[in-house]
Amino acid sequence: MHANQLTVTAATVGALIAEQFPQWQTLPVTELRSQGTVNAIFRIGDGLTARFPLQPGDIASTRSELEAEAAAGRELASRTRFPTPEPVALGGPGPGYPMPWSVQTWVPGAIATDEDPGDSVAFARDLACFITDVRAIGTGGRRFTGGGRGGDLHRHDDWVQTCFGHSEQLFDVPRLRRLWARLRDLPRGDTPDVMNHSDLIPGNVLVSGGRLAGVLDVGGLKPADPALDLVSGWHLLEAGPREVLREELGCDDATWERGRAWAFQQAIGAAWYYVDSNPAMSLMGRRTLARILAAE
Repeated sequence: MHANQLTVTAATVGALIAEQFPQWQTLPVTELRSQGTVNAIFRIGDGLTARFPLQPGDIASTRSELEAEAAAGRELASRTRFPTPEPVALGGPGPGYPMPWSVQTWVPGAIATDEDPGDSVAFARDLACFITDVRAIGTGGRRFTGGGRGGDLHRHDDWVQTCFGHSEQLFDVPRLRRLWARLRDLPRGDTPDVMNHSDLIPGNVLVSGGRLAGVLDVGGLKPADPALDLVSGWHLLEAGPREVLREELGCDDATWERGRAWAFQQAIGAAWYYVDSNPAMSLMGRRTLARILAAE
């Protein structure tokens, strides 16, 4: 998926564990099929997972990022009605792998890509509960910083225009251009930041029996536009349950539309960028854009 992507094997992971965490060296190591684009994921025994960054980088900076992810995991732990991974340990470079890595608790469930909850009203209500619980954490005076999703939609215009240039074989790009020209200008006014998970895509959402079973990849927990986590309605839900999500959250028109805009920004990038290297992510982007267009 990436230039210079690192290769991580179960044998390498087992050796790193034996060297750095000998208390777990007898536990089986299993590579997990993942649609993620940032980490290789391995299960350690029944209760742990190890996450290995796929791209090389500065060791100190990467460790700082992993420490920030762990802090976010601790902040979210037990603050919602649904299980989330909790930080356990940070590993360091070793034979066969040159970067820091992390260990978290295992959360059971099937990812939403494999057990599609799109038609489940009960799941939509669960999702609303999760978003409400995350918002209730409070920002503690923090505000959105950086250039990622959740700030100013206009700051993403160059990227979206790049995506249009790569998407002629996938979409009716002129139609998408017209829609984005309207979505990027949606006003936010003085709406304050709230806490968001920030990446509620199918690969980060666990399902069991049509209900929300847990939420993964919690390192992006941050203050941002209240519309940011509404991307979940477009990534995960069909029209009826999506309206239930909106009603449960009490979304006004402006906030709901900005949620559609953030979903558009994420989906247009995933659709073309991963079309060959991560077909599941590409399919998510195309499916989300189809839902967005159907709502026009």
